Amino acid sequence: MASIIEIKDLTKSYRRGNQSIVVLENISLNIEEGDFLALMGPSGSGKSTLLNLIAGLDKADSGSIKVGGIDISILSESMLAKWRSENVGFIFQFYNLVPVLTAFENVELPLILTDLSKKERKEHVTTALRLVNLEDRMDHYPRQLSGGQQQRVAIARAVVTDPTMLVADEPTGDLDRAAAEEVLRLMERLSGEIGKTVIMVTHDPRAAKKANNMKYLEKGVLANAPEASFSECL
Repeated sequence: MASIIEIKDLTKSYRRGNQSIVVLENISLNIEEGDFLALMGPSGSGKSTLLNLIAGLDKADSGSIKVGGIDISILSESMLAKWRSENVGFIFQFYNLVPVLTAFENVELPLILTDLSKKERKEHVTTALRLVNLEDRMDHYPRQLSGGQQQRVAIARAVVTDPTMLVADEPTGDLDRAAAEEVLRLMERLSGEIGKTVIMVTHDPRAAKKANNMKYLEKGVLANAPEASFSECL
């Protein structure tokens, strides 16, 4: 299968006073279309930084990231914003739902500025909520939903624009085990059945085990995962 994401010699650092702190160093990685990739590693290893670079939320110091053949590392800020809106669906740890909007309205948000008609938006939103098995909760507000249901609404919002990839930063970090399992099964389905490329940052080895591919970051470089990181999965 062809690589949808090609990362080559990626380096990223941040300034802290007079110091330059290297967060990622010479990262090269190919991610295939439809892959479900888990990014693991200790706190400060560069997982979220790498995710943000892939999603076009930040820019590297050097190296390149190509998504579908487009080098996003050389796009202007306005071009990058347009690219993100068309290609990336975001799933966050704390859902980021708007509390005064219903589930339907939260999922509809990414479509508001598109050329879709009101009828077409409704069809897209209904399909997305049906996909996450929440069609019967579309008129509920976030406070009326469980944590797992709120995260599934967030996933529906992420997929409603039919993006090239989904990026998830600790998507099960605020959920109990049963709700986390349900969300992970949904992400497996999005990858395996629908063919979405899913990239997930997680500290949880049980969550990582659901992915069909895993990469481990240690002090900003790709490394072999220690056996201990999977001991809880056994």
